[in-house]
Amino acid sequence: MDNSLLESLLKALEFSPENNELRFQIAKIYLNSFNYTEAEKHLISLLDKANKKEYKYLLAKCYYNQEKYNLTEVILEELTENSNDIDHLELYCSALLKLENHAEALSIYQTILEIDNRYYNPDFESVFKLAVTSEVDDFIDEDALSMLKKPDVNFSDVGGMENVKEEIDLKIIKPLLHKDLYKAYGKKIGGGILLYGPPGCGKTHIARATAGEIDANFINIGINDILDMWLGNSEKNLHEIFETARENKPCVIFIDEIDALGANRNDINKTAGRTVINQFLSELDGIDSDNDGILVLGATNAPWYIDPAFRRPGRFDRIIFVAPPDEKARESIFKIQLEGKPTEDIDLKQLAKKSKEYSGADISSSIDIAIEQKLLESFKDGIPKPLKTKDIIKAFGKMKPSTKEWFGSAKNYALYSNDSGLYDDILTYLKIKK
Repeated sequence: MDNSLLESLLKALEFSPENNELRFQIAKIYLNSFNYTEAEKHLISLLDKANKKEYKYLLAKCYYNQEKYNLTEVILEELTENSNDIDHLELYCSALLKLENHAEALSIYQTILEIDNRYYNPDFESVFKLAVTSEVDDFIDEDALSMLKKPDVNFSDVGGMENVKEEIDLKIIKPLLHKDLYKAYGKKIGGGILLYGPPGCGKTHIARATAGEIDANFINIGINDILDMWLGNSEKNLHEIFETARENKPCVIFIDEIDALGANRNDINKTAGRTVINQFLSELDGIDSDNDGILVLGATNAPWYIDPAFRRPGRFDRIIFVAPPDEKARESIFKIQLEGKPTEDIDLKQLAKKSKEYSGADISSSIDIAIEQKLLESFKDGIPKPLKTKDIIKAFGKMKPSTKEWFGSAKNYALYSNDSGLYDDILTYLKIKK
């Protein structure tokens, strides 16, 4: 470090303490000379005056180099939202790995590769063991194989949802554990389950945990991974996804927003839309292929829009209502969500009691709101302030349960369009008699 330069800049700052650019240059000099404490002090001072990305990124680097990985994560989670800045994403990925959040780190790493397919980081490679190539020939190489993952979660990581776990255990897990017994009765191992319920109640999480429970591969796809504007490409995409699963058995395919793919064909006028549905049904049936060991989980917030053909035996013949977590489940979710975060005297039972009707996503949001407030306090001295019960309860006042709107619509379908009893679980949850 050039001490004379630094001394000159510090003297200049004494005469012009409001000069942000001068203070920023001083912070960078301290950072580059490994004096992270002084760099942090100047950056926090800058952030009190201006909320600039470059200040936040440099502060995140300071925290990372001081092994304050939780603070690093909080800053970079905000910075990388809707951002293509590889430096920000790279530091975020490194912090997540230090916190042993490998699933999220992998997601960030894949985002980097999507931005620059020539990017290479040997440290990341050794963790993720991904084969990175700059030459991609077709859909299955670039997309289907990159979607294939081994989840690092299982049922023990899912708070509550005991009824859902039991259904999945019977339909998916036991057949895989007792293959010969099922085959003796002519039962196929695999099939489909349709998960429905309000948004944010853990449908994706339970699907990933299911794959982890049976040590299966997992393909998580959204409707945008399938649908394509060019005629015939959507059908090709579907086929390649199922072929990837067949080559990597046992495999769980999870399809979110399946109502967009499986809309009632009577409501679709365009031939192209119908052919996509027909292709999907053909893949589900395994007409030209062996689907033994392929498990398909579909999630929807609107099961009433799905074509009845999807619910025939061998397809999505088991429908499971994923309700908002009950009090015991909410307690488990709070416990899981708060692990690894600085806390003090957290009363999980009180939090669970006061978060009635909250979804799992609502609980996560309430914790984020509380953390943001604590982060503002922590910026002043760089010391993480522990979350307390009252901080999270205060956050409840800034948001309402997101499930109420969904139940407003679902109740009408359960009451007036439910001759087969498919939606009786909704009425049971709402304590309404038919």
